[in-house]
Amino acid sequence: MKKTTTLLILAVALLLNSCSSVPITGRKQLNLVSDQTVLQSSLASYQSFMTSAKQSNAISTDKTKSAQVVRVGQKIAAATEAYLKATGMESEIKNFAWEFNLVKSSEMNAWCMPGGKIVVYEGIMKIVSSDDDLAVVLGHEVAHAVAKHANERMSQQVAAQAGAQVLAGVLSGQSYQTQAMAQQVYGLGAQYGVMQPFSRKHESEADKMGLVLMTIAGYNPQNAITFWQNMNANSQTKIPEFMSSHPSHETRINDLTKWVPEVQKQYGQK
Repeated sequence: MKKTTTLLILAVALLLNSCSSVPITGRKQLNLVSDQTVLQSSLASYQSFMTSAKQSNAISTDKTKSAQVVRVGQKIAAATEAYLKATGMESEIKNFAWEFNLVKSSEMNAWCMPGGKIVVYEGIMKIVSSDDDLAVVLGHEVAHAVAKHANERMSQQVAAQAGAQVLAGVLSGQSYQTQAMAQQVYGLGAQYGVMQPFSRKHESEADKMGLVLMTIAGYNPQNAITFWQNMNANSQTKIPEFMSSHPSHETRINDLTKWVPEVQKQYGQK
């Protein structure tokens, strides 16, 4: 029990000293993993993806849409750096080396690696009718990187593993059946009670931050509402929200409708 108590004290101390704040929203987040670690691993994954894409001729040959992705991406990146400078976080800019790519895939998706490596799939461009629509997508993806959601997710995994070890120590005097059941419940709780909701929280946070970044870049945040309405109309599967890592389209649209006037008032062109 003494060993378990020591582990708990160390865990609490570590958590208390490993909190940072997310730009724009100000939310406190757990950050147990260094920027350097995340950036190194993400860069390796990105380079592997791009090498594979080039070897399989998966890089888009649509010059117009590829240029659009770069054009809008660079404006979002510039707005992001302007915001960081204006809010005393200029030191964070060194963590980004922006790249914007369009790849061949019918999947309606896009992603941004920590460090600003962004990939857009041609499938999502089918519902992008303007630069403002694309700014919704890229603003959201850049927001994930700015908010260090990858760092936080990795930190949650580290904390979850540590929690499981502490739990095992607490239950060391119990029967095997009791320990096995507790570990199973812990696993389910970590998945549906913590990990998935945190992922939904990240998505919602990226939505709100993306609105701010696209507005600073000069794009119309109102397009976020119609864009997600179009996404909803084009979605083929519906996953119950409590089991999904993303908010439902309905939740997303309702949140964006509430946030857009606030963002326009605070960050819109004067």
